[in-house]
Amino acid sequence: MAGSSEKQVVVIGIDDSEQSTYALKWTLDHFFPSPIFKLVLVHSRPTATSAVGLAGPGAAEILPIVDSDLRKIAARVVDSARQLCIDKSVDDVTAEVVEGDPRNVLCDAVEKYRAAILVVGSHGYGAIKRAVLGSVSDYCAHHAHCTVMIVKKPKVKH
Repeated sequence: MAGSSEKQVVVIGIDDSEQSTYALKWTLDHFFPSPIFKLVLVHSRPTATSAVGLAGPGAAEILPIVDSDLRKIAARVVDSARQLCIDKSVDDVTAEVVEGDPRNVLCDAVEKYRAAILVVGSHGYGAIKRAVLGSVSDYCAHHAHCTVMIVKKPKVKH
């Protein structure tokens, strides 16, 4: 646990989804600016081969293009998240992009930064879709070595 003069770290998993943006905004509104928390934004970038899902003839030509696009998306995600932080007067922010599966990337970030809290958004998948795709929030809730807060966007009632 952090010492009394050391800020506790809040890691937020960010991506280009509406749910991620909502989780970041919610956290900024409820926890920041803060004299006791430091914010770390982590974006997990897929590898070009995992994004394309192919290897073989032609892969060598397309992989650099896909990798370039993934880098641009990652930069846009981080820039957008940083701007949200600036808009909320939160300037003590670390942001990083790590290549890999978001479940592992976020749990590794918790260890690296000795986070007190990990915040992730919820896509609200049903049980079958969660079982097929895998749920980042479920995985982190069971494997991260800190408190995990899953921020779910309220459903609009008609």
